[in-house]
Order: sequence, then structure tokens, then C-alpha cells
Amino acid sequence: MGGNSGEATGTPDPVEKGYATLNTIRIGVKAMVQKDGELRKAEILSIKQRKDGPSFYVHYVDFNKRLDEWVPAARIDLSQEVEWPQPEKPDKKKSGPANKAPSKNAQKRARADSREVSGTPDALGGKNLNVGKAPRPSKAGGKENREAQTPGDASLFPSEAASAAGDDDVEMADATPAEPKEPKEDEVKTASGEIISREEEIERLRTGGSMTQNPTEIHRVRNLNRLQMGKYDVEPWYFSPYPESFSDVDMVYIDEFCLSYFDNQRAFERHRTKCTLVHPPGNEIYRDDNISFFEVDGRRQRTWCRNLCLLSKLFLDHKTLYYDVDPFLFYCMCTRDETGCHLVGYFSKEKDSAEGYNLACILTLPQYQRHGFGRLLIQFSYELSKREGKLGSPEKPLSDLGLLGYRQYWLETLVRLLLEPGKEAISENELAVATAMTEKDVHETLVVYNMLRYHKGNWVIVLTDYVIDEYNKRLEKAKVKGERKIDPSRLQWKPPVFTASSRTWNW
Repeated sequence: MGGNSGEATGTPDPVEKGYATLNTIRIGVKAMVQKDGELRKAEILSIKQRKDGPSFYVHYVDFNKRLDEWVPAARIDLSQEVEWPQPEKPDKKKSGPANKAPSKNAQKRARADSREVSGTPDALGGKNLNVGKAPRPSKAGGKENREAQTPGDASLFPSEAASAAGDDDVEMADATPAEPKEPKEDEVKTASGEIISREEEIERLRTGGSMTQNPTEIHRVRNLNRLQMGKYDVEPWYFSPYPESFSDVDMVYIDEFCLSYFDNQRAFERHRTKCTLVHPPGNEIYRDDNISFFEVDGRRQRTWCRNLCLLSKLFLDHKTLYYDVDPFLFYCMCTRDETGCHLVGYFSKEKDSAEGYNLACILTLPQYQRHGFGRLLIQFSYELSKREGKLGSPEKPLSDLGLLGYRQYWLETLVRLLLEPGKEAISENELAVATAMTEKDVHETLVVYNMLRYHKGNWVIVLTDYVIDEYNKRLEKAKVKGERKIDPSRLQWKPPVFTASSRTWNW
């Protein structure tokens, strides 16, 4: 009978193609869109009418969702056929128990995809360090996601740890010390136990975009087109609940010192003639030749901190949103010149974290990314933990980019310590105390990079050839680029003490 292979069970339905006009385009249609001088297939996610005509929010197929954007009708090539969305089938199968299994499987797949963990290839040999028996640390859970605010809300606080400091999208998973099957040199293991190739993992992360912890945020599309902040023009990545009127302007003006926002250039310039702030409104607790850190109390500087949270939400995808900033301290990193202290990035920290987190949210502004500032923010948070005499960890779950930055920092910190003379026998607890990292983070880092092995009744740290080579490459790269580091002797700070009212939510 020689049937059509497209009719085989398990294959996708045939795509319905045809020509469309601006009046017939609807959400779900895939069309060719001009992007950086070439045509790319993109899915229409949202449509709105603007003063100058219809505008379409598109996702470029096989590209990170960070590139999603609003495009005018002129950039859509309607001379080519479009792909029409398939009719929704679940409506036909609502009756009967058969429809329950697919939804459960879909949830299972979604959970597995959102908890991928990247491993590092193992090179046999290297340096073994006996650590004795290492009990598995208890699981530390983060806060429950709270409901997101509506677009009309004027301010927010994103509490999950996130950092715009890398390129891959990965999520944290609980590491298991003993696995029956280990990944090979060019393989990694996901949280579900699946072993995939390194290339397949990178492809998943490249096309998947950020994992969204709060489902109510999925449908929210980017609402601002461009920002002007100091001497930089910046393109936002995600939605942030600025006033609705701001979505109709081409440029939003943000004062880089007080973080006030304007949809009118004349109003912004008038504000600049009156604004006297030239640095974050807090105490300068660190200064070296390159940067300064300011400690800002959310209770004392509510408006400034809320403006900072609004700004950061433009570059952080999945966030639990809070209106109240009172329970948080904001540690803001700035570069200095003759005009003032320019905000580069920040991290926030709860005044009293029940889970012992030393960081709630972290961000390097896009115009300063890929210059090592994210690493400085992470290092600074651990220097504060050392002054407090505590073991610290970022709030979980980490974002896509946050985990990448932390994983690199954790690995290099541990390898640097393990390569020191006299460290042939050291426990996970000793590593944690020396670095101010929690034992869970130490343990998980060792497992992820395949550095923890079970040998003759004991857990042994193995400094593989691969890990050492990667560490040496990093050192060489740092020498060429002139990497900055935090000098603990320049930190003028002691742990603040707060009253009960200043540590709690002000709802």
C-alpha cells in the first residue's frame, strides 16, 4: 500500500501552509521576519495596535527566547507562505480519563527539562585527595513562588537568584554521589538521569531560553522597546511592570543615578538639571582603583530600591515579584569617573534569611556584561559571609545565567584551594569553612564535575586532568585580560544589626 511516511504514529502533523495578509495573521502563525539583514522563521506570540500601525511580538524559531522582540509589519515578509497553527486537539478529548496521562507526562518532561545539570568530562588520573566519608548534605529549598503582580503595579522585588553573566541556560539539580552509569568524556547527565551528548545539551540550552518558574509570567511579552541610561542605549530582554503608557514610546529615559524613569526626553532633561544624586544613596563600604560598593537599605531608600527592581526585571526572566523592599539590603557595584559613580550591577540580600542565603538576586547590567563584573559580585557576597562568620549560598533555584556564573566561581575557588600545598587530605566541611560556601554547594560542585569518587569505603576527591587544564586556561585568560579581584583588606564593613520591624515585610 506504500503509505505516506508522515502518517506514521508518533510523527508530527503535516504543516498547513498558505499566504497571509496583515488582516489574517493571528497568534501562532510562523512567518519569515527580517532580523539583522536576513530572513528568519518566527512565531507570532502577540499582536497590538500602535499609533504607527500593527506591531507583532515574535519568537525566532531555534533561537533563545531572549531575542524575542516587537517588530513592525514592514519586517514581516508576506510574499512567502506562512505556517498556520494547528487546531487545538485537547478540546476534543476532554471527556474520559485518557487525556490525563499526556498532561502528566508533559509535566514530567517540563520538570526534567527545567532541571538540567551540566557535567564536566572526566580524565582519568590527576590528583586524588582523600576526604573521608562524606555524608550527603540535606536539601535546602528556596521560597515558594509568590503570585506575580499585575502590570499596573509600580514596583517589585525579584527574589530568586539570577545573573546576567553568561550564555548558557541551566538549572540546579540535587546531585547524587553514586550513580550506576557515569557520563563519558563528551557526555553529560540531566537531572532525570538521562545521559546526552555535550552538543545536544548545548543545543537544548541555546534554543530553550530561560526556564520560567512562575507560569503566570510565560505569556507576558517584552513591553519596552529601548532604554537610554547614561551614555548607553540598551535593549530590554523581558517584561517589567512599568506604567502601561511606556510601552507606546520608542525610548524610555532612565536617570543612571536616581533610576527615575521618563517616557519624554524633555521631561528627563529637565529632571537632570535638578537631580543632585551622583552615586547610590547608601554607605560606600568598598573602594579600590576600579570600583566601589555601596550598601543601600531597602527600608530607608524604598523608592530608589523599587526603581532598581523595576530596572532589573527587564533583564531577569523568571522572578518571584515582591512589592516590599524593606527586608533587603542592596549591594551596588559602581565604576567611578569625574561625573559620579555609575551603576554596573548589584546583588540583594535578606537582612534575616531563615535559610541562610547570602544573596537573593544578582544582576550585571547588559552594557557591562562580559567584563568580569558578575564574578566580582559573587566574590563580594562571599567576602561578606566571611566577615559574618557564616557559610553562604545564593537563593535557589538559580536562574539560567546565574547558575553558569556560580558554577564557574565555585569550581575555580575549590580547585585553587585544592592545588595548594598540604591539601592532600581535606574534608568537604573544611573546604566549606575555607571558602564560606555551604557544604551542599561544595558537594554538588564536586559531583557535577565528576571530581568525587567512592574508593575502598571512602569518598575521594579527584582533581582530573581535564579540570586542572581548564583551570590553567582560565588563569592564562585572566592574565591577558587583567582580571579584577576583590581585596578583602579594603572592605570597610561589619555585619549590621536590625530591629525586628526592619527585617520583616511591610505589608
